[in-house]
Amino acid sequence: MTGETPTVLLGKGETAVVLHAGLANRHGLIAGATGTGKTVSLQVMAEGLSALGVPVFMTDVKGDLSGISQPGREHPKIDERLAAVGEVADMGGFAFEGSPTVLWDLDGAHGHPIRTTITDMGPALLSRLMDLNETQEG
Repeated sequence: MTGETPTVLLGKGETAVVLHAGLANRHGLIAGATGTGKTVSLQVMAEGLSALGVPVFMTDVKGDLSGISQPGREHPKIDERLAAVGEVADMGGFAFEGSPTVLWDLDGAHGHPIRTTITDMGPALLSRLMDLNETQEG
C-alpha cells in the first residue's frame, strides 16, 4: 500500500490524537457523564469521515446531531476558542462547513422515508406522531 493512511484529527494537545480511517469500520460506543463532550466527539468523527468520503450512520434520538448539516458561523466565544486552539494546534485550513446529511422521517415529507407499520411504532410513538393529548392517547 502506498501513501499515507487518511486520518481524522480528533484533538491535539502536546500530541495529536487521530482516528485512522481504515480502522473506523467497526461499531463504536461513546459513553460518559453529562457535559463530557460525547456529542462533540461524535460530530468531529462524523465530519472528518464525511470529508474523506466515508458514509456515516448515526442514531440521533434527541436531535443533538442534526446541526451537523448546517455550517457554523462566527461568534465571539467561538473566535476566542479557535484563537486559543490555534496557538496549540495547526487548524489545517479550518472553515465553517455543513456535512451532507439525510434524516430519516416517518412520513417521508422531510427526509428519507422509513418503512414501518402502526404496530411497529407502538402507542407512545404513534400518539406523538399524531400530536394526541392525554385523553386521545387512551
